[in-house]
Amino acid sequence: MITIDTFTRVLDLGGTFVFAISGALAAVNRRLDLFGILVLSFVAGNFGGITRDVLIGAVPPAALTNGLYLLVSVIAGLITFLAYAGIDRLRSPVLMFDAVGLSFFAVAGTQKALAFGASPVTAALLGMLTGIGGGMTRDVLLREIPQVLRSDLYAVAALAGAAVVVGGSEIGASYGWSALAGGALCLGIRFMAIRYGWRLPVAHLSARGRRKAACSKEDKPR
Repeated sequence: MITIDTFTRVLDLGGTFVFAISGALAAVNRRLDLFGILVLSFVAGNFGGITRDVLIGAVPPAALTNGLYLLVSVIAGLITFLAYAGIDRLRSPVLMFDAVGLSFFAVAGTQKALAFGASPVTAALLGMLTGIGGGMTRDVLLREIPQVLRSDLYAVAALAGAAVVVGGSEIGASYGWSALAGGALCLGIRFMAIRYGWRLPVAHLSARGRRKAACSKEDKPR
């Protein structure tokens, strides 16, 4: 029978690979060299999990002590570097892979936080952080507004999936079923957001506010 540690590790590595590809794609789009691509690949694939591990006291973080995480990140980066044109043409499938990776990380992050004794609320928040942390760090390094702050229900999907895993743990459901339900909910929300453009409400600026925002954008140093 698969133990919870093995199950969590598999989810972690699956999410690492998918997010590492997204980091490598962003690096290629910004014309970084091979080293930069590999760095962004590792950052996107692992920094959410590293942050989670530090916060729950699982130090040193698994991504820094287990060579599989580095290997998976490097493989994803090299695949993207060598086959960028083919991967870039698969933009829609890549978005879906990204949604799958988010589901993996939200579930795995929550499970690990619970295993280390985190409270239900803390575990759900750490599950969300595991899913969005790598992408946020990637965007900060590229001097962009983090995608999670402007993307369609990205953090919301991760938090919803993590909450289901926590709820399953609270009622005594098996971790397998809790993980499956939480991952399915996270993936479903992201799929609907991608497919139908679902997003949270945004503030509507007045004409003066729009002009001010446009001026600020033009004045920003390039």
